[in-house]
Amino acid sequence: MLSADGEVVSWNAGAERFKGYTPDEIIGTHFSAFYTPEDRANGVPHRALYQARTTGKFEDEGWRVRKDGSLFWASVVIDPIFGADDELLGYTKITRDITEKRRTAEALHASEERFRLLVQSVTDYAIYMLSPAGLITNWNEGARRIKRLDFDDVKGSHFSRFYTDEDKRNGIPGKALRTAERDGRYETEGWRVRGDGTRFWAHVVIDPVFDSARQLIGFAKITRDITERREAALMLERTREALQQSQKLEAIGKLTGGIAHDFNNLLNVICSGIDLLRATPSDTTKHRRIMDSMERAAQRGAALTGQLLAFARQQPLALELLDINHVIASFEAVLRRAIPSSARFVIEKAHVGTVRTDVSQFESALLNLVINARDALNDDGTISLETRQVILGDNEIDHLPAGIYALITVGDDGTGMAPEVAARALEPFFTTKAVGKGTGLGLSQVYGLMQQSGGHLVIKSALGQGTCISLYFPAQEAELGAEPEAPSLDKALVVDDQPDVLDMTVAIFQSLGYDAIAANSGAEAMHLLQQHRDIKVLFTDVVMPDMNGVVLAQAARELAPEMKILLTSGYMSGPLREQFGNGLAQFELITKPYRLADVAKRLRAATT
Repeated sequence: MLSADGEVVSWNAGAERFKGYTPDEIIGTHFSAFYTPEDRANGVPHRALYQARTTGKFEDEGWRVRKDGSLFWASVVIDPIFGADDELLGYTKITRDITEKRRTAEALHASEERFRLLVQSVTDYAIYMLSPAGLITNWNEGARRIKRLDFDDVKGSHFSRFYTDEDKRNGIPGKALRTAERDGRYETEGWRVRGDGTRFWAHVVIDPVFDSARQLIGFAKITRDITERREAALMLERTREALQQSQKLEAIGKLTGGIAHDFNNLLNVICSGIDLLRATPSDTTKHRRIMDSMERAAQRGAALTGQLLAFARQQPLALELLDINHVIASFEAVLRRAIPSSARFVIEKAHVGTVRTDVSQFESALLNLVINARDALNDDGTISLETRQVILGDNEIDHLPAGIYALITVGDDGTGMAPEVAARALEPFFTTKAVGKGTGLGLSQVYGLMQQSGGHLVIKSALGQGTCISLYFPAQEAELGAEPEAPSLDKALVVDDQPDVLDMTVAIFQSLGYDAIAANSGAEAMHLLQQHRDIKVLFTDVVMPDMNGVVLAQAARELAPEMKILLTSGYMSGPLREQFGNGLAQFELITKPYRLADVAKRLRAATT
């Protein structure tokens, strides 16, 4: 309590606690003792009493002085006390120490000011606030630069003004706000319109802003102009597609020798057939056989042309779920034509499931790896292609996460690479081949495919010990609704040293319902027999340069006594029996040329 003159007449424990005076020390002292010298000099205590007396109340905040001279921030309320006839009796004065509250408010204000300055100084991002209805309520410097509008030009307008007419017709702005409110965030990319009508490609994030009661009070919107980045990405994609197409054409160029050989053989059949038809105009039976041979040659030529055109075509890159083993099987004929007849090509396939990659790029990668392996061989040697499934730990291979992977390896026993060469093998345009023999893009294309597919490429090589390239693709789970796997087919091993004959015979066995495996030599066939103990049928040519078909058949009989074995040859049976004796008599023999019906019939009759 204060007297009418402003002297302290009562003093409670609270006043003693934060002002530091005991009642005996302060009662009778004018209350202005608690004010700073500056406030006393400016008459602040006098005006406080005057305002309380004349208006009925005085409220204020300001610095006050404790007994020890320290300052505290006080909230002050002074009320006048009137007696009878409105006589002023004195004042009630209530003071609160709100120093901490003021410091907190000052810190918050400073933080808000720093945040405001930060947001306003950002020029690469358009940052602005929207009302719950989508009206623009503030605007930073980045928004002014990107949108090319001042805040006064957009204040209170709807943010949909920056959307294209098509997006506005489709209700995209409204969907964006509803999604942000429902999901807690909305993020997208698309075309937006500047104030001058030009378009830019924007990355947009919208976040809802809620109060402490979880009531929506607006949205925070951040927009980035990424037009240049998008154009650079599109240019990179176009360049990558051009390089991919260049690699395909280069690979086909490297195949031209084998392709010319195949087509010359096919044309020889057709041209010779025409001559024979002309020379024997009346022999209908012979004509039919000749025309059948010509038809088969033409069909093989058409099939080869179709494979090459399918591989060479330019098409957009697209990741899709692929059965790797199926892709390899359908592309095997092209791969084999890249390898000289003096070399062995061994394919071993195990279950790998499906992977997500681009089929055209994968075929190109396989062909590049096989051609590289071929170029590393001497006159002969072995190239292997293997598929299997592996389980990797976290970071076991580079930075790949733990999981199941489809592993495709292409290896050779050729010259190999020195460590310094292997270290640079993935660099674009790096090559150790002679001028005109390669662009140096082959392995870099394969590496790019692996990066695109979320996998990794590993090179193992040593001088004189060959090279092994391993491709790790993340295995994909089968999609819901996918077709069930077909029941497994009986395996048949087809052996012939003539590629065109081998391809046709594989096709015949596939049409008969077999899972046909091809080998172009007896040695390769023996390797496959040892690897695939579930082979049910062996169909082999008799006369081959490394191991004849009779020896192969006898070895197969030792490995699998229940296997059906059928021999074939272009030679007549009489001369063959003179050469191979009783060994040939152990097995069923079918002479070339044979038809699908002939093979089916002999298979049913083949002894086991």
